[in-house]
Amino acid sequence: MTSVRRSLAGAGAALGAVAVLTAIMAPVRDHLSIATPALVLVIPVVVGVVVGGFVAGAAAVLAGFFVYDLAFIPPYGSVVVGAPENWVALGVYVVVMVLVAQVVARLDVARSEAGRRETEIRRLFELTDLLIGEKPVPELLALIVSAVHDAFGLRSVALLLPSGLSSGTRLEVVSAAGEPLTSDELSRITPASGRPTSLGTSSTTPDEVRSVALSAPGGPVGLLGIKGHALSRHERELLLTFANHIALTVERAQLRSQAMRTELLEEIDHLQKALMRAVSHDLRTPLATIKISASTLRNPAADIAPEQRLELLGFIEDQVDRLNRLVTNLLDMSRVQAGALELHRQPITVVDLATEAIRALGLASSARRFTLDMADDLPPVDVDHLLVGQVLVNLLDNASRYAPDETAISVTGHVRHDGKVVVAVTDSGPGVRPEEREIVFQMFTGRGSAGGTGVGLWIAKAFVEAHGEEIWVEDSESHGARFCFTLPVALQPATVS
Repeated sequence: MTSVRRSLAGAGAALGAVAVLTAIMAPVRDHLSIATPALVLVIPVVVGVVVGGFVAGAAAVLAGFFVYDLAFIPPYGSVVVGAPENWVALGVYVVVMVLVAQVVARLDVARSEAGRRETEIRRLFELTDLLIGEKPVPELLALIVSAVHDAFGLRSVALLLPSGLSSGTRLEVVSAAGEPLTSDELSRITPASGRPTSLGTSSTTPDEVRSVALSAPGGPVGLLGIKGHALSRHERELLLTFANHIALTVERAQLRSQAMRTELLEEIDHLQKALMRAVSHDLRTPLATIKISASTLRNPAADIAPEQRLELLGFIEDQVDRLNRLVTNLLDMSRVQAGALELHRQPITVVDLATEAIRALGLASSARRFTLDMADDLPPVDVDHLLVGQVLVNLLDNASRYAPDETAISVTGHVRHDGKVVVAVTDSGPGVRPEEREIVFQMFTGRGSAGGTGVGLWIAKAFVEAHGEEIWVEDSESHGARFCFTLPVALQPATVS
């Protein structure tokens, strides 16, 4: 119907052009040569071919033939052709006009074909540009169906993939555009065997639901269900090209997802093994100390002086505190990894935080000399008391493990030029080499409060960064280590502890 309407429109335009040109030339035909009207009547033929194709051009040639004979070849108003040269003029006119119509028609077809090819290339380029981007899988699938829906003007497009983007026999709709397909329509295009079917070469009705196989080098990956107007041969070829691009993209997304899962599982396995090694190592020493001390105290034959009994009890309490800190750090580690960390901010002074941290170390710090050196104008900070307190406990415990016995461990605080409060824990230990200052805060690096697992420093970094602040390590004046971190200033006064 579209081609018929186009031919009729072209024929009408050509006849209109013939009428207009005849009206212009008829009053002066006696002053025109017999070849001039033939040349002018080329215009309606070209108009007819451009608007309606070769059929309309042929109609323009026929109309031009009769107008040329009746209006411009004597005797006027009669089909009788007088002189033989007039027959030649009419014959040449018909031959030339038919050739012109063919040439213009072919040029029009070539122009239309070039435009169609340009549109196809542009569609492929746009689709390829969408598919090569590193986008999340749901967004990528939505872009795929939207591109097919818009490019072909279809009523419905649905992308069906195996459940969970993995191998399987059950297909389900993961993304759709346009009118949703009904369950009955989906059942008609979903093969019972699990193998996608290819696009048919014909369509009985415009509303027929069809399917396009999505096959990649690794095998079938899914199915594309479409519903809408009947596709031409060129559109079907372009759609199959789209399907190849889509299949490769879906397969790539599946492989990337599998690679990420494999990498994650390997990382989890590595962390589990490292954690088991670290925890099992750090459990042995305190448990052995507790076991020996308890066995000695329980032995009725042991001659234990009162001061020795108190020392053994102190050892037990010390190692229990150590085990408690280890368990606390492990629980904090699981909270951070699970994303269950919540901040409960409240104004508090740094002195109160440091004092509570020193007190939390208990008997394990009794042999240490902890000093506090805070600036007089040090403002209160707006932090989560428990989290920042654990940061200080981990840093102080870390310092007490690596600093020589009976050396001072200081906690200082001052206001930096940008208004941040800087808290520092300084010891006189071996320090941290410059090349290790980045990895010292990583898990299982060998230096940390949880018995050398590195969990303590890793948790300290996680808790500080949860406040939007920073933590780092540098050399101290005594050639030991100074662990520093920033805290935000509170806008309200601190509560009395």
